[in-house]
Amino acid sequence: MRNLEHARQATRRAVDLAIKAGASAADAALVASGSSSVEVRMGALEDVQRSEGEKLGLRVFLGQRVASVSSSDLSEDGLAGLASRAVAMAKAASEDEYAGLAPEAMLMDGAAPDLDLYEDNEPGPEALKERALECEAAALAIDKVANSSGASASASSSLFALATSHGVDAAFRSSGHGCSVAVIAEDASGSERDYAYHSARYLADLEDARAIGTRAGERAAARLSPRRFEGGRMPVLFDPRVATSLLSHLAAALSGNAVARRSSFLQDKMGEQVFAPGVTITDDPLRKRGLRSHGFDGEGLPVQRMHIVEDGRLQSWFAASAAARQLGIDPTGHAIRGPGGAPGAGPSNFWIEAGERSRAELLGAHPRCFLVTELIGQGVNGVTGDYSRGAAGFYVEHGEIVAPASGATIAANLKDMFATLEPGSDLELRKGVDAPTLLVPEMTVAVG
Repeated sequence: MRNLEHARQATRRAVDLAIKAGASAADAALVASGSSSVEVRMGALEDVQRSEGEKLGLRVFLGQRVASVSSSDLSEDGLAGLASRAVAMAKAASEDEYAGLAPEAMLMDGAAPDLDLYEDNEPGPEALKERALECEAAALAIDKVANSSGASASASSSLFALATSHGVDAAFRSSGHGCSVAVIAEDASGSERDYAYHSARYLADLEDARAIGTRAGERAAARLSPRRFEGGRMPVLFDPRVATSLLSHLAAALSGNAVARRSSFLQDKMGEQVFAPGVTITDDPLRKRGLRSHGFDGEGLPVQRMHIVEDGRLQSWFAASAAARQLGIDPTGHAIRGPGGAPGAGPSNFWIEAGERSRAELLGAHPRCFLVTELIGQGVNGVTGDYSRGAAGFYVEHGEIVAPASGATIAANLKDMFATLEPGSDLELRKGVDAPTLLVPEMTVAVG
């Protein structure tokens, strides 16, 4: 994979060639990545993979006409041909009154901050194999775990470079390490599957492979012998690993594009009470070694930690420049850019702050409740907020787990869920999107 300076040279050259070909403005983004992974199953090597690739995306403007093209040919002739094709496409495009680069006055001033996202320490295949085997062995050592769907270990690195015709010239590198396993537990009632994983920027920050495996095995064994329980209106608790899905639904509803199209269930809620008082939801692109950290956004704007929801009130959309113009606001610094097409927008390291009550206190807050540890299906309407998904987890009475449960469906409306949910105190910042245990006081639970 090329170094940062070579990447910056490529994006600058693509922009220069686009202007030379007749574009009134242009930007170029280069994404390069390399990864290695090893998969094992039942103690035997299954697969070893190595992949590398890079692609440059060029976006050109002719006034309000815009076109985007991409290529992996970064030679001088390749970039020149790319620029010519992009300009020709823009000439044939219809005008878009909201098209354009980010406002020049808002561009970052100086170099982007160093967020400690990259280490030059990629383990070889043997080390990855050892990690995967260790993880799987720990899972298989748990009582009643009888089979494995496989374990994997990986290492990766990536590079992002951005240049624009109005002055942006920036790039950064990042690294990643991961480990995961899925296993099957069995008893007289049947079999159940579960998994565990962890990812980190630095190898030293990656959770111990045995701990990951043990957690996967214990989760699978705990799901054995599920029982039916009586459904109806009841409190639902979302385990942290599924609670993050509610933040993903929130992020989708806060997309500037969705709001501009009037297709968000939070359409007219800016500044209003969307969550209960005391609930704060944070976005922090500047977190050191964060899995979704970056020192500038996909349009070259500076980024900052901010509360998207503060004391329950909605504070910001996620809007790149085009959507921001349509909404009559400034871009929010949340643009996300790949090598193809126009920038989108979304959160970086995104989490709901911890509440006061512990998980145990939330479990015992009602005579009975349903603790959800797995969600199935995608039954969410982003326009109305209607929510209905398959779920599995545990039936709880008076704070004690009675039995595992599966085959349930939980339903409500996200507006009501957000307005009443209570976060627990068990927040851990481990991923790009994080949440503690979340209690929704009332949902409809149907048991098949």
